[in-house]
Amino acid sequence: MLEKCEGIVIRSIDYGESNKIVTLFTREWGKVGVMARGAKKPNSRLSAVTQPFVYGYFLVQRSSGLGLLQQGDIISSMRGLKEDIFLTAYASYIVELTDKCTDEKKPNPFHFELLFQTLNYMNEEFDPEILVNIYELKMLNGLGLYPTLDRCVFCGATEGHFSFSIREGGLVCHQCLEKDLYHYKISQATVKLLRIFYYMDISRLGSISVKDTTKKELSMIIDAYYEEYSGLYLKSKKFIQSMKNLGDAFT
Repeated sequence: MLEKCEGIVIRSIDYGESNKIVTLFTREWGKVGVMARGAKKPNSRLSAVTQPFVYGYFLVQRSSGLGLLQQGDIISSMRGLKEDIFLTAYASYIVELTDKCTDEKKPNPFHFELLFQTLNYMNEEFDPEILVNIYELKMLNGLGLYPTLDRCVFCGATEGHFSFSIREGGLVCHQCLEKDLYHYKISQATVKLLRIFYYMDISRLGSISVKDTTKKELSMIIDAYYEEYSGLYLKSKKFIQSMKNLGDAFT
């Protein structure tokens, strides 16, 4: 039986001489794998629609295993993400994180909308580093991780100056700093953005400008938290870091 879905290509690998196995993240079914026969051929009607980051409608013959992709209609090719090596790297990380953090065939319309909005903003040239930070924070709940960002993890204080405790998984107020001597000292701008990015609806994201020092603090906290608790070690993340290191070497 043929069924139609709205989806985003998050992975595409060659299979045999002319086929591809494509992973779609769909609004209706969650993450599903489909076989795209002949998609490697340049003149195939499935060639364009099975490219990474493509957003569109897909007609699939579903089964208990891999479905069979019959046709697709592109809504957005996310072309901008493929024309800049840095955007390609950030977008690749977003979709790899999605792939690693989601189970097969578990619909999650909220997560689908989050993925689409993030890639679309990136395609429209919003700051990719900030978009990655927002996405990483919003993915934490799906990993069963719930950082405490609205109060001190020790005393519950909601006002004052805060640092971040990786060990305790959240903010620590200035009166409780001695309870974790290895806390990260961060600016209050970073504290504010951690809260905003974690709780806000990404569809409400407007123009945003963040200082480089604040960006570094955000990435430092999020990276350390992921390293401690997520168990994820993604190739795309390592590539982004290597690009940043190379950029720093020339500045």
